[in-house]
Amino acid sequence: MASEVRVNSITNRSGLGTATFNNDGSITFAGNLNLNSVTTTGRNAGVSTAVGAVIYNETTESIEAYGPNGWTSIGSIGSISATGGTKDTTSRSGYTVHTFTSPGTFTVDRGNGDIECLMVAGGGGGGCGGPGGSEGGGGGAGALYYNGAFPVSPGNYTVVVGGGGSPVTNPSSNPGGVGSDSTFSNTTVAGGGGGCRAGDSGQPGGSGGGGGHPSTPGGAATADPGGSNGSNSPNNGWGNAGAPAGGASRGGGGGGAGTAGSSGTGPGTNGGGPGGNGLTYSITGSPVTRAGGGGGAYAPGGGPGPGGGGAGANPGGTPNTNNGTSGTANTGGGGGAAIIGTSGAGGSGIVIIAYQT
Repeated sequence: MASEVRVNSITNRSGLGTATFNNDGSITFAGNLNLNSVTTTGRNAGVSTAVGAVIYNETTESIEAYGPNGWTSIGSIGSISATGGTKDTTSRSGYTVHTFTSPGTFTVDRGNGDIECLMVAGGGGGGCGGPGGSEGGGGGAGALYYNGAFPVSPGNYTVVVGGGGSPVTNPSSNPGGVGSDSTFSNTTVAGGGGGCRAGDSGQPGGSGGGGGHPSTPGGAATADPGGSNGSNSPNNGWGNAGAPAGGASRGGGGGGAGTAGSSGTGPGTNGGGPGGNGLTYSITGSPVTRAGGGGGAYAPGGGPGPGGGGAGANPGGTPNTNNGTSGTANTGGGGGAAIIGTSGAGGSGIVIIAYQT
């Protein structure tokens, strides 16, 4: 005849640890619950792979459970440890910062948690005037993405850093080149739109390029308009439209991540439109402004958008030039527009990741 033993609780000899069996099927432990502790190598070599098995992985410092698709981390004990890019543990107190200025891989070796992620796409190249010395529009900034709580777990995350859009030389039938996209994991932001040549509209992009002679529209932003310093962005980042040309001349400024570009005003000494403002973040420990728009061309040329945008050409000014200034590298700034010379290239983008040490 079958028999059974039923208990409500089990207490060890010292009386310090008790397992209580509850009516709802749960077990309450008074004392420590010690999981089987193994390395990843030991786990793969011989730990039971029955669905529902739970271990503590010494290598990743996490609790893992085995399911139909293999082992999954269900809780981290240690802090995040990762590699990739240029790794810095001193610029921001209490944080580790990884900076990518070229494509690479961010690898989380250990730990689960949230990181900060700042990503800027490449800026658009400035536009150029046509025959007779007309004025081009400034390049738009690359879209800027920021997330202060991006969740990660052990694994590899792809990083793509967008290049700046190409410049153009008068005479040319082409606008400034569109900046390339930047990517982190499954999130991508768009490169800035190129500034237009005379008679064409600014190109769309993360921020739009400026319009040029005589009165053409600026390019639209493909990222969300607005943006404030230090704030989380939408998934497609911050960006703003380029400005239309200001009348018969005076190229419009390219859009920035913080504000739209401005139109040039005239007549007289008022010149090309300034580029839109970028946005400021302190992810590396110090405030840095990125993703400013490029200035439109005229005399004087439109000013660079704060945040790496290039200035528009300024014939007769100081310095005297018919060339636009390039956007600053690794800011995603738009290139400045030209008149009868060569426009500025867009600034390359950047990806920065930070987490508590």
